[in-house]
Amino acid sequence: MAQKFLNFIKNLSPMKIIILGYCLIILLGSVLLSLPISVKEGIEPSFLTSFFTSTSATCVTGLIRADTFTNWSYFGQAVILILIQIGGIGFMTICISALTVVGKNIGFAQRSLMQNSISAPQIGGIVKITKFIMLGTAIIEVTGAILLSFYFCPLLGIGKGIWYSVFHSISAFCNAGFDLMGFRGECSSLTTLVSNVYVNLVLCSLIIIGGLGFFVWKNILESKFKFKKMNLHAKLVIVVSITLVVFGTLVLFIFGFNSEAYNGLSVPEKVLASFFQSVSTRTAGFNTVDLAKINEASKFLMICLMLVGGSPGSTAGGMKTTTFAVLILSVVTTFRHRKSIEAFGRRFEEGMTRTVTCIFILYLFFACSATVIISHIENIPFIDALFETISAIATVGLTVGITSSLSTISCLILCFLMFFGRVGSITMLLAFSSTKNKKISSLPLEKVQVG
Repeated sequence: MAQKFLNFIKNLSPMKIIILGYCLIILLGSVLLSLPISVKEGIEPSFLTSFFTSTSATCVTGLIRADTFTNWSYFGQAVILILIQIGGIGFMTICISALTVVGKNIGFAQRSLMQNSISAPQIGGIVKITKFIMLGTAIIEVTGAILLSFYFCPLLGIGKGIWYSVFHSISAFCNAGFDLMGFRGECSSLTTLVSNVYVNLVLCSLIIIGGLGFFVWKNILESKFKFKKMNLHAKLVIVVSITLVVFGTLVLFIFGFNSEAYNGLSVPEKVLASFFQSVSTRTAGFNTVDLAKINEASKFLMICLMLVGGSPGSTAGGMKTTTFAVLILSVVTTFRHRKSIEAFGRRFEEGMTRTVTCIFILYLFFACSATVIISHIENIPFIDALFETISAIATVGLTVGITSSLSTISCLILCFLMFFGRVGSITMLLAFSSTKNKKISSLPLEKVQVG
């Protein structure tokens, strides 16, 4: 039986193995969270809640049916944190690191899996980049935990303060959005810290670093922080990330200035809240204001920011900053009557536009289809359903407060969207597409009028 399973695994493509791996992790997490030891005393374990939470944690989303502090015991919280860590840096990264530690040789098959898992540009140097990811992750998360301990330890005591610091550091760096602030109000997220500049900036820093991507960090360090020496990928990611954060902060501040969500805040606090929301919509999932009270203009802007998400090879989700950049550049190229897409004195490879268009259309198709279904089933406003579905498919985790009340069908739809968003549209397509009927010759050319 075991040999048949091994043979079955060997015959699978790298994409299918990645999908199967995430499925098994989600299933294992669901079983562990369904145990009585995982929930607090007096709470009855629910497999739907466990499955939804396991999917959300593994896909580093942050959508929840039950408050993390109120519902889960320390054991349950630890399971969630492990799932977040695995989902954040990728299970193949952890597997390759474990094999390296015990002195096992890393074969071509494992290197190929790792390349697909972290969206590496090439298979060469995969083991080296794996070590870099693990070491960098450890350094950043430990640093984040130490910085957060200066707030949580005086508030909660040494032991509990350290646990809260570690939990929120990992959750922020992995762009997961899970929090333990339920002791100040169930599902309140970070709304009680809206005016705390220190905690806001520490968490924002962790979110941004996690969302930039492993390859961008490496290139930044190799270029010694000199922008001109960075490669095209790093330049695009940095410019788009900064632009979206600044743009999001400015527009959210303008839209939300007189909104109910910002009531009682001073102007500097409104700026800080706008900045935090702009950063968090890049798939982090924390919120410092009540999103159920924001106006529809702010909701739509956040939907757009969530859809873009983070960067390839990062802990963040979404259709990615580079996808967004290429879409915009392709429009500019068309207007300028250029043959190829260019940026920073470099030309993009042929076929890039087809790839990013495919990603964009797939995200829109699944998100809009799910929105229509959920809006109809739950009888909720379309904009609220769209906010929830985009939050799921972009693995953000922000909510306008309707997730916990959704029916089983709607929850399963959101689970699929979270899985799709974490695994990636291209991975899903390649996993189930066939190359057997690939044509070598080209069909006759004929022009079609568009526009």
